[in-house]
Amino acid sequence: MFVARQLKEKNIAEYLLYMWQVEDIIRAHGVDMERLGREYLVRFDLPDDRRAEMEEWYAALVNMMREEGVAEKGHVQVNRNIIILLTDLHRQLLASPKHPFYHAAYHKALPHIVALRGKGASREEPELENCFEALYGLMILKLSGKPVGEDTTRAMADITRLLAMLSDYYRQDKDGTLKLD
Repeated sequence: MFVARQLKEKNIAEYLLYMWQVEDIIRAHGVDMERLGREYLVRFDLPDDRRAEMEEWYAALVNMMREEGVAEKGHVQVNRNIIILLTDLHRQLLASPKHPFYHAAYHKALPHIVALRGKGASREEPELENCFEALYGLMILKLSGKPVGEDTTRAMADITRLLAMLSDYYRQDKDGTLKLD
Protein backbone atom coordinates (compact mmCIF):
# COMPACT_ATOMS: atom_id res chain seq x y z
CA MET A 1 0.00 0.00 0.00
CA PHE A 2 2.75 2.42 0.93
CA VAL A 3 4.73 1.40 -2.15
CA ALA A 4 1.62 1.78 -4.31
CA ARG A 5 1.08 5.31 -3.04
CA GLN A 6 4.65 6.33 -3.92
CA LEU A 7 4.61 4.64 -7.32
CA LYS A 8 1.30 6.22 -8.29
CA GLU A 9 2.85 9.66 -7.84
CA LYS A 10 6.20 8.89 -9.49
CA ASN A 11 5.67 6.27 -12.20
CA ILE A 12 2.21 5.19 -13.28
CA ALA A 13 3.53 2.25 -15.33
CA GLU A 14 5.38 0.78 -12.35
CA TYR A 15 2.32 1.46 -10.22
CA LEU A 16 0.09 -0.53 -12.55
CA LEU A 17 2.51 -3.47 -12.69
CA TYR A 18 2.77 -3.38 -8.90
CA MET A 19 -1.01 -3.39 -8.54
CA TRP A 20 -1.31 -6.37 -10.87
CA GLN A 21 1.22 -8.14 -8.65
CA VAL A 22 -0.88 -7.26 -5.59
CA GLU A 23 -3.95 -8.71 -7.30
CA ASP A 24 -2.02 -11.93 -7.91
CA ILE A 25 -0.80 -12.04 -4.31
CA ILE A 26 -4.42 -11.73 -3.18
CA ARG A 27 -5.42 -14.52 -5.58
CA ALA A 28 -2.58 -16.71 -4.29
CA HIS A 29 -4.17 -16.39 -0.86
CA GLY A 30 -7.61 -17.42 -2.08
CA VAL A 31 -9.04 -13.87 -2.12
CA ASP A 32 -9.44 -14.45 1.61
CA MET A 33 -8.53 -11.55 3.85
CA GLU A 34 -7.98 -13.70 6.92
CA ARG A 35 -5.60 -15.99 5.08
CA LEU A 36 -3.85 -13.05 3.44
CA GLY A 37 -3.32 -11.46 6.83
CA ARG A 38 -2.15 -14.68 8.46
CA GLU A 39 0.20 -15.82 5.66
CA TYR A 40 1.37 -12.64 3.94
CA LEU A 41 0.69 -9.39 5.77
CA VAL A 42 2.15 -10.77 9.00
CA ARG A 43 5.58 -10.51 7.33
CA PHE A 44 5.53 -6.73 7.53
CA ASP A 45 6.91 -5.24 10.73
CA LEU A 46 4.82 -2.08 11.09
CA PRO A 47 3.52 0.06 13.92
CA ASP A 48 -0.11 -0.69 14.81
CA ASP A 49 -1.55 2.36 13.05
CA ARG A 50 0.28 1.63 9.79
CA ARG A 51 -0.59 -2.08 10.03
CA ALA A 52 -4.27 -1.21 10.39
CA GLU A 53 -4.05 1.13 7.39
CA MET A 54 -2.37 -1.58 5.30
CA GLU A 55 -4.91 -4.23 6.32
CA GLU A 56 -7.77 -1.88 5.48
CA TRP A 57 -6.26 -1.21 2.04
CA TYR A 58 -5.85 -4.93 1.29
CA ALA A 59 -9.36 -5.67 2.59
CA ALA A 60 -10.78 -3.06 0.23
CA LEU A 61 -8.95 -4.68 -2.70
CA VAL A 62 -10.17 -8.14 -1.67
CA ASN A 63 -13.75 -6.82 -1.60
CA MET A 64 -13.34 -5.08 -4.97
CA MET A 65 -11.98 -8.24 -6.55
CA ARG A 66 -14.92 -10.27 -5.28
CA GLU A 67 -17.57 -7.69 -6.14
CA GLU A 68 -16.16 -7.05 -9.61
CA GLY A 69 -15.81 -10.73 -10.46
CA VAL A 70 -12.03 -10.72 -10.88
CA ALA A 71 -11.17 -13.16 -8.12
CA GLU A 72 -9.71 -15.63 -10.63
CA LYS A 73 -8.46 -13.39 -13.43
CA GLY A 74 -8.68 -9.86 -14.71
CA HIS A 75 -8.17 -6.55 -12.96
CA VAL A 76 -10.24 -4.35 -10.68
CA GLN A 77 -11.86 -1.33 -12.29
CA VAL A 78 -9.50 1.17 -10.66
CA ASN A 79 -6.60 -0.56 -12.43
CA ARG A 80 -8.49 -0.80 -15.71
CA ASN A 81 -9.19 2.93 -15.42
CA ILE A 82 -5.43 3.56 -15.46
CA ILE A 83 -5.18 1.72 -18.79
CA ILE A 84 -8.07 3.82 -20.12
CA LEU A 85 -6.39 7.06 -19.03
CA LEU A 86 -3.04 6.00 -20.45
CA THR A 87 -4.61 4.90 -23.73
CA ASP A 88 -6.31 8.27 -24.07
CA LEU A 89 -3.04 10.11 -23.38
CA HIS A 90 -1.20 7.77 -25.78
CA ARG A 91 -3.63 8.68 -28.57
CA GLN A 92 -3.30 12.40 -27.79
CA LEU A 93 0.49 12.18 -27.90
CA LEU A 94 0.40 10.36 -31.22
CA ALA A 95 -1.94 13.00 -32.64
CA SER A 96 0.29 15.83 -31.44
CA PRO A 97 3.12 17.10 -33.64
CA LYS A 98 4.94 18.34 -30.50
CA HIS A 99 6.13 14.91 -29.39
CA PRO A 100 8.28 13.38 -32.15
CA PHE A 101 10.34 11.35 -29.67
CA TYR A 102 7.18 9.65 -28.43
CA HIS A 103 6.16 8.94 -32.03
CA ALA A 104 9.59 7.40 -32.65
CA ALA A 105 9.42 5.27 -29.50
CA TYR A 106 5.96 4.05 -30.48
CA HIS A 107 7.03 3.15 -34.01
CA LYS A 108 10.05 1.30 -32.66
CA ALA A 109 7.84 -0.69 -30.28
CA LEU A 110 5.02 -1.20 -32.81
CA PRO A 111 6.42 -4.32 -34.53
CA HIS A 112 6.73 -5.97 -31.11
CA ILE A 113 3.17 -4.96 -30.22
CA VAL A 114 1.94 -6.41 -33.53
CA ALA A 115 3.87 -9.61 -32.80
CA LEU A 116 2.33 -9.85 -29.32
CA ARG A 117 -1.14 -9.46 -30.77
CA GLY A 118 -0.32 -12.05 -33.43
CA LYS A 119 0.84 -14.54 -30.77
CA GLY A 120 -2.43 -14.49 -28.90
CA ALA A 121 -2.57 -11.22 -26.98
CA SER A 122 -6.16 -10.03 -27.02
CA ARG A 123 -6.94 -7.72 -29.91
CA GLU A 124 -9.95 -6.42 -28.02
CA GLU A 125 -7.64 -4.92 -25.43
CA PRO A 126 -5.85 -1.64 -26.06
CA GLU A 127 -2.30 -2.01 -27.39
CA LEU A 128 -0.98 -0.55 -24.17
CA GLU A 129 -2.63 -3.27 -22.14
CA ASN A 130 -0.86 -5.83 -24.32
CA CYS A 131 2.40 -4.02 -23.55
CA PHE A 132 1.75 -4.10 -19.82
CA GLU A 133 0.81 -7.78 -19.98
CA ALA A 134 4.06 -8.55 -21.80
CA LEU A 135 6.10 -6.67 -19.22
CA TYR A 136 4.24 -8.35 -16.38
CA GLY A 137 4.88 -11.73 -17.96
CA LEU A 138 8.57 -10.89 -18.28
CA MET A 139 8.67 -9.89 -14.63
CA ILE A 140 7.11 -13.23 -13.64
CA LEU A 141 9.61 -15.12 -15.80
CA LYS A 142 12.52 -13.32 -14.19
CA LEU A 143 11.14 -13.83 -10.68
CA SER A 144 10.81 -17.54 -11.35
CA GLY A 145 14.40 -17.72 -12.63
CA LYS A 146 13.45 -18.76 -16.15
CA PRO A 147 15.68 -17.70 -19.05
CA VAL A 148 14.67 -14.84 -21.32
CA GLY A 149 15.81 -14.84 -24.94
CA GLU A 150 17.67 -12.01 -26.65
CA ASP A 151 14.77 -11.20 -28.99
CA THR A 152 12.38 -10.96 -26.06
CA THR A 153 14.84 -8.81 -24.13
CA ARG A 154 15.20 -6.39 -27.06
CA ALA A 155 11.44 -6.25 -27.64
CA MET A 156 10.73 -5.60 -23.98
CA ALA A 157 13.39 -2.87 -23.90
CA ASP A 158 11.56 -1.02 -26.70
CA ILE A 159 8.20 -1.49 -24.99
CA THR A 160 9.67 -0.40 -21.66
CA ARG A 161 11.04 2.81 -23.23
CA LEU A 162 7.62 3.59 -24.69
CA LEU A 163 5.84 3.03 -21.37
CA ALA A 164 8.49 5.00 -19.48
CA MET A 165 7.96 7.96 -21.79
CA LEU A 166 4.19 7.62 -21.46
CA SER A 167 4.54 7.56 -17.66
CA ASP A 168 6.59 10.72 -17.75
CA TYR A 169 4.02 12.44 -19.97
CA TYR A 170 1.26 11.21 -17.64
CA ARG A 171 3.01 12.87 -14.70
CA GLN A 172 3.41 16.08 -16.73
CA ASP A 173 -0.27 15.93 -17.65
CA LYS A 174 -1.22 15.53 -13.98
CA ASP A 175 1.06 18.46 -13.09
CA GLY A 176 -0.53 20.59 -15.82
CA THR A 177 2.77 21.08 -17.66
CA LEU A 178 2.14 18.86 -20.71
CA LYS A 179 1.62 20.73 -23.96
CA LEU A 180 -0.14 18.74 -26.66
CA ASP A 181 -1.02 21.53 -29.11
